[in-house]
Amino acid sequence: MPLLIFIFSYKANFAGTAAALLLFFAQSQPDRHYQVKAAFLFNFTQFVEWPVTTFQHAEEPLVIAVIGQDPFGTYLDEVVSGESMQGHPMVVRRLNPEDEIEDCHILYINLPDREKTEEVLEKVKGRSILTVSDMPDFLKYGGMIRFVTANNKIQFQINPAASIAADLTISSKLLNLAEIFSPE
Repeated sequence: MPLLIFIFSYKANFAGTAAALLLFFAQSQPDRHYQVKAAFLFNFTQFVEWPVTTFQHAEEPLVIAVIGQDPFGTYLDEVVSGESMQGHPMVVRRLNPEDEIEDCHILYINLPDREKTEEVLEKVKGRSILTVSDMPDFLKYGGMIRFVTANNKIQFQINPAASIAADLTISSKLLNLAEIFSPE
């Protein structure tokens, strides 16, 4: 009889531990919305044209950088793994707000406040870097693409004036899918 209690106790503890591990891994995985946003970041590379002088050589990677807290987990890395854009392999880099922002082509900004976001946008102003965020008023500060959630669907807004100032050409196909932002 004590052996049966031990086996039951062991199985109950194992089940509890397994449930706790599943809960931990489920929470550490990115929110479903960020999985969709990661796919959008990859797809933006197909609908944005960078100036011909952007890449110094044919093997230079197209860099998607995340500055601030990374909400994507490993999903963004998985989405771009093995992918390329016009022969340029894609890579993901993570930056701290204090880091120099060099050699990136898409910059996802996820900073805690408006002031830090504006500082980053000022650092990249005039450079051919597609800036993307979820932050309210991001486009008003000079950002280019803002993710919005409506009816549990990810949509995006585009600030064409900001992309033109950065010498980026956004395809009309992408513009047709977006809500267009016009500075007041």
